[in-house]
Amino acid sequence: MTKPSTPPAAPHLPHEDFPPIAAEAIRLITTYLRDIESRPVLGPVHPGDLLNDLPRHPPSTGAADTPSRDLWSALYADLENLILPRMTHWQHPAFFGFFPANASYPAILGEILAAGLATPAFLWVTNPAATELEIRTVDWLAHALDLPPEWSISSGVGGGVIHTTASEATLTALVTARHRARARAMARPGWNPASWHPTLYTSSQAHSSVIKAAMVAGLAHDPDDRTHIRLIEVNDALALDPVALTSAITADLEAARTPIFIAATVGTTSSGAIDPLPEIARIARVHAPDAWVHIDASHHGVAAICPEFRPILTGLEECDSLCVNPHKWLLTNFDCDVFYVRDRRPLINAMSITPAYLRNAASDSGQVIDYRDWQIPLGRRFRALKLWCVFRHYGVEGLRCHIRTGVHLAQIIEQRIHDDPDFELVAPRSLNLVCFRLAPRPGESSPSADARNKRLAEAANASGKLYITPTILPGPPRFVLRIAIGGPATEERHIHDAWQTIRDLAHHAEG
Repeated sequence: MTKPSTPPAAPHLPHEDFPPIAAEAIRLITTYLRDIESRPVLGPVHPGDLLNDLPRHPPSTGAADTPSRDLWSALYADLENLILPRMTHWQHPAFFGFFPANASYPAILGEILAAGLATPAFLWVTNPAATELEIRTVDWLAHALDLPPEWSISSGVGGGVIHTTASEATLTALVTARHRARARAMARPGWNPASWHPTLYTSSQAHSSVIKAAMVAGLAHDPDDRTHIRLIEVNDALALDPVALTSAITADLEAARTPIFIAATVGTTSSGAIDPLPEIARIARVHAPDAWVHIDASHHGVAAICPEFRPILTGLEECDSLCVNPHKWLLTNFDCDVFYVRDRRPLINAMSITPAYLRNAASDSGQVIDYRDWQIPLGRRFRALKLWCVFRHYGVEGLRCHIRTGVHLAQIIEQRIHDDPDFELVAPRSLNLVCFRLAPRPGESSPSADARNKRLAEAANASGKLYITPTILPGPPRFVLRIAIGGPATEERHIHDAWQTIRDLAHHAEG
C-alpha cells in the first residue's frame, strides 16, 4: 500500500493575528451603529448592483499568498465600500418598516461568544452548558412574561426552546398537533386512515407562515389550496371572529373532518390585531377537543414583560403553545424565537427519533433535556448566550423601559396623525404599530385614494429619510401605511422628523 503524501497545510488565521483583526471588526460595527443615522435608511440601490461589483469566481489562494492583516484590511474596505451602501439599515432610528429587528451590544457580544465557542448543541451531552443555559434563560423569559408555572421546564411539564423564527415555531406546532390528533384518532374504534381529513384554522389576517407551514407539512399544495385550511373572517377590529370560527368548525365536523390546529395571533403583521384567546380556547375545548391551539405572538408577545401589557396574553392558560421573538423588540439580535409549550410530551413524541449514533447514557437516563427533540432540525446554535447576555445587562426593568419607550413614541405619532385633517388612522394603534393613510377626498374613489397613498409610500422610502412598509387592510380593501417603532436608537426627535418628512412629501401623492 502506497504511503499517503502529506498535503499542504491550510492557511489558518494564527492565534496571535486574531485579536487585532477582531478588534478592527468591533471598531467597524461600533462606527456603523454610532453613525448609522448619517446613512439613508435605504439607498438608491438597483437589482444586481452588488453582483456586478463582486468577482464571479472565488479567490484561489487567499491568505496563502497575502499576509493575514493585509487580506483582512482589504476585506473590511470592501465591506465599507461595497456591502454597507447596498444594505437596508434595520438599526437606523428611522427604520419603521415591517417590525423592529433589534440589535444591542450585549446581544452582539453574546453572538460573538457563541460563534467562537462553536458548538452544535443538539444533545445535552454535546454541550451540557448550552442546554442548561437555554433551559434557565427561557425560564427567565417565561417568568418575565408571567407565564403559568406549568409552561416552565423547571416547575412544570411544559417549557421553552429557542428556534430560529416564528415560522419554524408554527411548523413545529402544526406537526405536533397533527401527530397528537392522529394518535388520538387511531385509538378510537373504527379508525380509518383513508377517511381521516385534518383541518386547520387561522385568521385571514394571520401571517403567511401558517399557510406555508401547511404546505411544508403536506396539508396544502400551494398558497391557495384550501383543502385542509380554513381562513376565518375578522371582526371590525381585524381580529379573528369567534362566531365565524365556530361556524367553520361545526361545518367541518358535520362533513366528518377533524379540526387539529387553530393558530391565533397576538399582533397581526398588517395591523397588530389581537385575536380573542379566551374565546378561541373555549371554542376548541367545546367543539374541537383534539385541536392544538397555537399563539403566534412573535412581535407583540414580548411586551407582556410589562405588567400593563400582560393582558394581551389573557387566555394563554388554556392554549397549547406560544411563540415570541426577542429578536424583534427585546434587544436580542436575529435569530431568536422562543417557542413555549404547556406540555412538552406531545412535542417530544412528535419530534423524537433516535438512531444509534445519537444514543448516550445521559439521554437514556431520562434526566436531561435533548433539545433536538423540540425542533425540526437536528443541529442548533448556542442562541441562549445572546439572550442570557441581554438579561444580564438590562435586567427585566431595563427591558421594560425599552418596550415602554416604543409604545410612547407610537402614541406621539398617533396623536400627530389624529390632529392632521389630511390623514386618518385606519385601525386602533396596537402598542408600537400605527396604521394610517392620506384621507380620501370627498367623493374620491377607492382606487384613486389607494394610488395617492401608494405614491406617498414610494416617495417616503425613496427619500432615504425613513422606511415604512404598506399593507392592504380588508373591509373594504384599503392601501395603508404602517409605522412600526421599537429600534433602540429611535428617539422622539426621529418621530417628529419622520412625520415632517411624510407631510412634506404628501404633495407628491396629489398628482
